[in-house]
Amino acid sequence: MKTGFFWDERCFWHSGGNYAFTLPVGGLVQPLAAGGFPEDPETKRRLKNLIDVTGLAAELHCQSAPAATFEDLNRVHPASYLKQFKDMSDSGGGELGLRTPFGQGGYEIAALSAGLVKSALHSVLKGEFNNSYALSRPPGHHCLPDFPNGFCLLANIAIAVESALSEGLAVRVAVVDWDVHHGNGTEAIFYDRDDVLTVSIHQEWNYPLDTGDLEDTGTGDGRGFNMNIPLPPGAGHTTYLEVMERLVLPALEDYRPDVIIVACGYDAAAIDPLSRMMCTAETFQLMTAQLLDIADDICDGKVVMAHEGGYSEVYVPFCGHAVLQQMCGSKACADDPFAEAFTTRQPNAAMQGYLSSLISDYASFFGLD
Repeated sequence: MKTGFFWDERCFWHSGGNYAFTLPVGGLVQPLAAGGFPEDPETKRRLKNLIDVTGLAAELHCQSAPAATFEDLNRVHPASYLKQFKDMSDSGGGELGLRTPFGQGGYEIAALSAGLVKSALHSVLKGEFNNSYALSRPPGHHCLPDFPNGFCLLANIAIAVESALSEGLAVRVAVVDWDVHHGNGTEAIFYDRDDVLTVSIHQEWNYPLDTGDLEDTGTGDGRGFNMNIPLPPGAGHTTYLEVMERLVLPALEDYRPDVIIVACGYDAAAIDPLSRMMCTAETFQLMTAQLLDIADDICDGKVVMAHEGGYSEVYVPFCGHAVLQQMCGSKACADDPFAEAFTTRQPNAAMQGYLSSLISDYASFFGLD
């Protein structure tokens, strides 16, 4: 396998400012000793460090990419929002929307993050790589056209998809979002269209609190081309693989996109501070294997991963390594130090039975049973 890996040191320099978890410091909210913003550069930097140390990076085609242009951004975001973001960025930074603080130069870093995803997608569609991974930061799947939220300042995946469609590199694109939080931004941007299938697997009512319902399937031409798969807290390895097998893969086979792009968050992992799920590094590796297999059948193996959430500095690197190892067929292993502990703490038989029954209900709802 020939795998592209798009990253840039400057993306690690994106700053969320002085926060304690998701609250700005001040009043009765005390600063934390080592910073406190959950969207921290170390989760991504430590992933890059790990693939360097194991030798996996040497098997990837590692490179940076140009920032997304104003034209790229303007296909998704109105000029008024881009101007407001740029002006605030030039003036030292601030906060727009909800939970989206940034420092000076934040606009340029966000455009670079979107550019990494754009280049990762274009490179696969042009046949330069079999598949690719964008270590993008800040993330993007929550960002609405004119309202950033959930740490997301630009809609990275939507920007990349619109660019590919406008240049005739693809006609139909599927977005699979397994970040633990609902991909509300990507959903909203393509909600009334049939040229992009959007699928979100997420913890129900985690973030945002008012989106991601099963019944939200699209409108107008997009009706039936948006799938939400909300799962209760505690779902883990077996459930995620069953969701992929019984819901996501059949939907992809029916849709037959030109490429599959994944909003690849690792916050469904068992020790993530912003979720209550029980996935492991193996979960993400096997879901990647499932997607690569179906992609071989329907779109010449074209798969792109865009890094989204995941807030455990310790565990995200092992999850990301497992995904990249699967993508390029490498033998460079990073043994999961939590594998045994997490495997023994999966849902019990009664809970697993309930979850399987829930998936059956979802399959009936989507007409996939």
